[in-house]
Amino acid sequence: MKHQLHSLVSSSLFLILLIFSVNVNAQGLPTPRPVSPAASVSQTIGFSEISVTYSRPNLVLRGTDRSGKIWGQQVPYGFNKTNFGAQGDIPWRAGANENTIITFSDDVKIEGKALAAGAYGLHMAVYEDGKVTLIFSTNTSSWGSYYYNDAEDALRVDVIMKEHAKTQVLTYDFIEYGNDYTILALAWDDKIIPFKIEVDLNDIVINEYKDMLRGQAGFGWQPYITASNFCLQNNTHIDQGLKWIDASIAINQNFQNLSIKAGLLELNGNKAEAEKVYQEIVPIATMAELNNLGYQMIGQKNYPKAIEYFELNVKRNPKDANCYDSLGEAYKLSGDKKNAIKNLEKSLSLDPPANVKANSTLLLKELGVEVKS
Repeated sequence: MKHQLHSLVSSSLFLILLIFSVNVNAQGLPTPRPVSPAASVSQTIGFSEISVTYSRPNLVLRGTDRSGKIWGQQVPYGFNKTNFGAQGDIPWRAGANENTIITFSDDVKIEGKALAAGAYGLHMAVYEDGKVTLIFSTNTSSWGSYYYNDAEDALRVDVIMKEHAKTQVLTYDFIEYGNDYTILALAWDDKIIPFKIEVDLNDIVINEYKDMLRGQAGFGWQPYITASNFCLQNNTHIDQGLKWIDASIAINQNFQNLSIKAGLLELNGNKAEAEKVYQEIVPIATMAELNNLGYQMIGQKNYPKAIEYFELNVKRNPKDANCYDSLGEAYKLSGDKKNAIKNLEKSLSLDPPANVKANSTLLLKELGVEVKS
């Protein structure tokens, strides 16, 4: 009888607290969330934005340390039956409280598998052997995984959980990144779950530039240089790059856009046309422009042409240390050690500025020549 009375009182108290909570929320007054507070993290890759919004449970809950009891206990293995919500077999919510939501501004690949731009509820099924199934659901509005429905899956990808230094509070972090990828990882207790996210950088940037150049930027010659130079430096969308550089030249022909056009023509296999443009711009190039042209040739691994331009710069500017430094670097890259050393030592003899001195010294050391300070 006492047990029944106690249960009745407890149930009544819970109902009162629930009603009170609903009434407070109905008034629009938020209350602090001391357990598993909300958090977010984001990373930009190229022009693409990737973000995660989640809640962060602690290993210590109401004074109890759950270290070593997370994986397989607090987070059960696999899919588990729930008697709440959709009452189906559900994965882990990959966090706490509401859906963990991951958002991609552009199309991506998750571990090599395509996923369209958008927001997704992120769930995980963790297994005892270390396999983790990542589930990207089109449903982002549910509470946790209780209403999970596999019919709403946009993508499933298997990854491997790894050992990791102890992490007290569940944390999402972008632990590695490059120009066109990042690795996002969930870390908690003594494990980490990393997965690779890739973007098609070239297509995304080109499409962004196309859109931008339809606006005010399209009335100036400089924005077309930025767009076409991206094509040149990344050897991508060469035909589009040529259209953009021709638009720049039509507005204001100059060394900068002509040199980019020559480079694009060369990449496009039109070497005869490229040579005509080079012959047009080399006579009018300043020392800095000719030096940049030489490094453009180095970027294309056309070392003989780079040496030709750097030698011309040395002839025009025989007392400039940087000209000899650039020429020495080109000779080094071409494999001509003797001429590389000769020109780098000449650079140092002309009392170069600090940055040129540091580069010449470093290159000489790489060639096995000790330089006295």
